[in-house]
Amino acid sequence: MAPEIILTNADVVTPGEVVRRGTVVARDGLIVAIDRSACAVASAIDCGGDLLLPGLVELHTDSLEKHLMPRPGVRWPAQQAVLAHDAQLASAGITTVLDALYVGDSAKDGVRAQLLDESIDTIGRMNAGGLTRAEHWLHLRCEVASPGSAPLFERLCAHPLVRLVSVMDHTPFQRQWSDEAIYRQWTASRLGLDAAGVDRHIAERLQEHDRYAVPNRRAIVTLAQRHGLPLASHDDTTEAHVLEGAEVGVTISEFPTTEAAAVAARDRGMAIIMGAPNVVRGGSHSGNVSAASLAQAGLLDILSSDYVPSSLLHAAFLLEQQLEMPLDRAVDIVAAAPARAVGLDDRGVIAPGKRADMVRVHALPEGPVVRAVWRRGERVI
Repeated sequence: MAPEIILTNADVVTPGEVVRRGTVVARDGLIVAIDRSACAVASAIDCGGDLLLPGLVELHTDSLEKHLMPRPGVRWPAQQAVLAHDAQLASAGITTVLDALYVGDSAKDGVRAQLLDESIDTIGRMNAGGLTRAEHWLHLRCEVASPGSAPLFERLCAHPLVRLVSVMDHTPFQRQWSDEAIYRQWTASRLGLDAAGVDRHIAERLQEHDRYAVPNRRAIVTLAQRHGLPLASHDDTTEAHVLEGAEVGVTISEFPTTEAAAVAARDRGMAIIMGAPNVVRGGSHSGNVSAASLAQAGLLDILSSDYVPSSLLHAAFLLEQQLEMPLDRAVDIVAAAPARAVGLDDRGVIAPGKRADMVRVHALPEGPVVRAVWRRGERVI
């Protein structure tokens, strides 16, 4: 187990308050004490007045794919890709991550399907061998309109690292892709198609939706319930979308695209996840609802870094600076709240008895700087 560590002269972000110039003692991987003053113990690490936050908890990141395929058509060795992905997460203050992996590839280019098994095997091996800086779990993102998604999920759902399942439908002209012009432009760019090719792609996708979406959704939900896995909906746009999820036990509304959908999710007790890049950029890249506006309306519970790991911590500080959200509340959105949503109640806060997952942060006007990261009391950054 990790030896005793003492972090002192830090502004410690705890549930409900920031303890100024406090001291945190951790032993055997757990926090054992928080003192309200600095200490003079010779072995203590002087944090120089920096903030001390709980390790961040990430429920949905696509960044592994960028390491596995750094350029179109370029495949990188899986072990090195996972290690680079892991280092990027840890350096952003993320100590627990649910790697979001596609089950059923809506883009029809087959890349995500090819990478799926290799990614899961490599993550499991590196995690079990203690070779990762962050602790990795799996978030299986199931595309209901993809022909093979239900059988594939059935094969994977019992994997011990699976912690969350989301049910997605990226069929053209609904949910995230309600704007036809945006969808056509994105498809042409992503798949390198001309106008006729985009038309064919759309026709195929609509046919697959009509044939597979309902039976696949039913099968995936049943399997998730059987294995006791939390369910998330994805890109809810209307109240009807939220009700569809509520009927099958969805507890997380992931990236609602409208305020109406977020209100419906709140009314049904769902945790609402938005993208941290949405906060950093000042709005959605695809014209959907602003995460900051939902936060102002009390309709934001969790942030996810989505495609930019460093955005998670940055967004929390922007919520404090721009919306005058108390820092402990902003930190809860990126640490304790996501941990609670997937049953990881042993982390996400700096408190006695919790895991010694901590991040030393130097706050600058331009944004936070991660200076050190500990997981279970062991320094990883």
